[in-house]
Amino acid sequence: MKIDKKEVLKALETITVPGEGQNMVESGSVKNIQIFGDEVEVDITIKNPSLQARKKTEVEILKAIHKKVYEKAKIKVNIKVDAPSTPPKVNEIKGKPIPGIQNIIAVASGKGGVGKSTVTANLAVTLAKMGFKVGLLDADIYGPSMPIMFDVAHEKPLAVNVNGKSKMKPVENYGVKLLSIGFFTQPNQAVIWRGPMASKALNQMIFDAHWGEIDFMLLDLPPGTGDIHLSIMQSMPVTGAVVVSTPQEVALADARKGVAMFQQESINVPVLGIVENMAYFTPAELPDNKYYIFGKEGAKHLAEDLDVPFLGEIPLVQSIREAGDVGRPAALQTATPIESAFEELTKNVVQEVVNRNENIPPTEAIKITTMAGCSAVKKK
Repeated sequence: MKIDKKEVLKALETITVPGEGQNMVESGSVKNIQIFGDEVEVDITIKNPSLQARKKTEVEILKAIHKKVYEKAKIKVNIKVDAPSTPPKVNEIKGKPIPGIQNIIAVASGKGGVGKSTVTANLAVTLAKMGFKVGLLDADIYGPSMPIMFDVAHEKPLAVNVNGKSKMKPVENYGVKLLSIGFFTQPNQAVIWRGPMASKALNQMIFDAHWGEIDFMLLDLPPGTGDIHLSIMQSMPVTGAVVVSTPQEVALADARKGVAMFQQESINVPVLGIVENMAYFTPAELPDNKYYIFGKEGAKHLAEDLDVPFLGEIPLVQSIREAGDVGRPAALQTATPIESAFEELTKNVVQEVVNRNENIPPTEAIKITTMAGCSAVKKK
């Protein structure tokens, strides 16, 4: 018996494509029909990749042609799956912005001793001098230094009533609102906490505080890449990260890991750039001389290698250390090379935040649900 192609098409119109709600002919799933006497070969494309969908489609085609066309037809069904491509699943959830806080900048370093807290403090006061509303969260739970650097070591945050709830009021100095675990411990008391305790304390300082309206919230993170960093990025949608390093090769190796942490797929926080601290030494009696004690332009070259912005260099000057120790950040010194260096750095950070907000969607707070969030970062 010779089979008519039109009858085969009519039979296929009675079959609904799995998951599409249309019959095979209407949806365009039938790509080709070839007939040789009583032999029928049908080429079908479906979007459902499951084995069950493919088997069901094949069985229904056989039944329809046998019932409505010719019961002894020899039928061959070729099924191709054309599933829509989906992006790889990443452990991220959409984060809710903290009311009143516009931009959150994490200041990090791969290793300790590179001057991260000093850079953060001077960045904060320079932003305040420029007219921005600034908050600073000292997230270095085990080595809180901001109370000393802002000359508020003996202050205590007050409790204020906000909409019927008791909130901490950050301590304020030099136009910067500040919270630190250092306000809640004795100067000679070591913080000996496991990760969950530290994370809980951080969450309280973030969400149980009345920060008010803030243009820039700076987070002074502890050195390295660990539990506190994950807790911070789970708690709030960080706008971007600034990584501080010295030009020294040992520091650069760890700074590279710090950048890689923020760029890891499950974290995905934009890196605003790298700061080179202690770039060169200039003695007070020879202000025009530069001595490259820790190497020259190491962090600048690292920024180029990693294709992230280079935000600026800060010299190794005695007065920066002295200013931090007496609680008056060096950037407050007017008409000095130090003030100029921090102003240039701050302008670059602000510009990178503007660029980031114009070109990239808001950062999502991350949700680490598997050990993938704690894996070693990929090597670049």
